[in-house]
Amino acid sequence: MKQNKKLPGSPKSKQEPISRLAQFIDHTILKADATLSDLKRICDEAKHWHFKGVCVNACNIEFVAKELKDTGVLAIAVVGFPLGASTAKAKAFEARGAISAGAREIDMVINLGALKSQDYRTVIEDIEQVVEASKPFPVKVILETASLTDEEKIIASALAKGAGAAFVKTSTGFGAGGAHIKDVALMRRIVGTDMGVKASGGIKTLEDAKAMLNAGANRLGCSTSVAIVQALEKS
Repeated sequence: MKQNKKLPGSPKSKQEPISRLAQFIDHTILKADATLSDLKRICDEAKHWHFKGVCVNACNIEFVAKELKDTGVLAIAVVGFPLGASTAKAKAFEARGAISAGAREIDMVINLGALKSQDYRTVIEDIEQVVEASKPFPVKVILETASLTDEEKIIASALAKGAGAAFVKTSTGFGAGGAHIKDVALMRRIVGTDMGVKASGGIKTLEDAKAMLNAGANRLGCSTSVAIVQALEKS
């Protein structure tokens, strides 16, 4: 009989599959018109399901950090979002402010124009400044993979690793496309096993989540996180 493929790191028994899956998920709300009640709901959901983190715009990080204090759920802020076209100094300033307000991870957007211009010094210095400003907390670099060729994805992943980032991440969710299995697998192959890969953008179902994890992601950015874990609960 054919056996179902397990999620990476999943238990041999089914005693705790929901909590295990939840620990791969950053519960996300990045819409510009998110209200305090929206943010409170997202935080309450994250606490209930024990998601890894809650990812929000930097202006909301102080509220979210207070809501998540002493819960084990990380407050995560995006920086240079969603275009990545801010100066390195502005991104570093934003990251430093977010950390001071309670962020414990930073998801920054790469300088896409510099990458496509093959101005790799600017790309790596941009990331390095955010990494330095965020210390001792980890930085994820959003590549916006739908806008890149495979060669550019390889180069961007290598530059992020060289600049000291902790993760590479597929997408903002605001660009031309979201996460794809082949991109996650490519990014994992380039960064190896000592760096994280976050799949984000268009991950809406349990099947999507499983596919991304099996392709090599070890973090997922989802706005439909509750529906995903509820689907696992019912399975």
